[in-house]
Amino acid sequence: MIVSGKFFLAVVVAVGLTGCSKFRAVQKSTDWRVKYEAGFDYYEKKDYYRAAVLFEEIQPIVRGLPEGEKVEFFLAYCQYYEKTYLLAANQYKSFYETYGRSTLAEEAQFMYAFSLYKSSPPANLDQRGSIEAMDAMQAFINIYPTSRFVEQAAQVIEESQQKLEEKGYENAKQYLKLRMYQAAIIAFENFRQAYPDSRYLEEIASLKVVAQYQLAARSFENLQEKRFKQVVQYYQELVDAYPGSKFIKTVERMYSDSLYKINQFKKTNS
Repeated sequence: MIVSGKFFLAVVVAVGLTGCSKFRAVQKSTDWRVKYEAGFDYYEKKDYYRAAVLFEEIQPIVRGLPEGEKVEFFLAYCQYYEKTYLLAANQYKSFYETYGRSTLAEEAQFMYAFSLYKSSPPANLDQRGSIEAMDAMQAFINIYPTSRFVEQAAQVIEESQQKLEEKGYENAKQYLKLRMYQAAIIAFENFRQAYPDSRYLEEIASLKVVAQYQLAARSFENLQEKRFKQVVQYYQELVDAYPGSKFIKTVERMYSDSLYKINQFKKTNS
């Protein structure tokens, strides 16, 4: 038998309306136990939105009861699975602060930090969320050093650090693009100190030469000799640290020109 598209659509709509009316009936119930059971039924079916609605409705009623702990905990998971990560983070935090002795407190504290991590934006945006996630994960590791979540927590910290590193790298380069050469040099040095093992250090060392050369070239004459000498120093630091660097060729001309300018100043002053 061939089922028409219209008939199939009608069946889908009818099923949807039936499900909706059933949910409305549960919502209208004055018995919190009905909503409690239905909430977990929806949760098992991965209908996290409806589960969350019911859990939120009975949350004030069951607080203090044995069922309250379970409602609070799984409400946080509903919010997490719905990808409302900041709401989930607040709910997990509320849970472990309220039920600190619960067997679920450890997982809740981990999920609090993990939800903060999931809410943090890409590396090109403000990374305060990543810093909060790192701090929360480190606090979790300090409290539960033998937890089954420790390995995952350490991975989150590492990935968050990488995002911060990338953000710092892009910020430092932005000063160079904006021709704020002195600020760029400071930013490159701050980056080197903040991320001593960064994969960007070789490039940063070369960009520091570029920024210093541009600063020297655009300086008042009485400042140029000292600043061109700094170009030579930064170039030598690059060569010493990365003798086979692909960036050396990029800054060789600046190095040579700086040596020439320094010699000219010496001739003038002699």
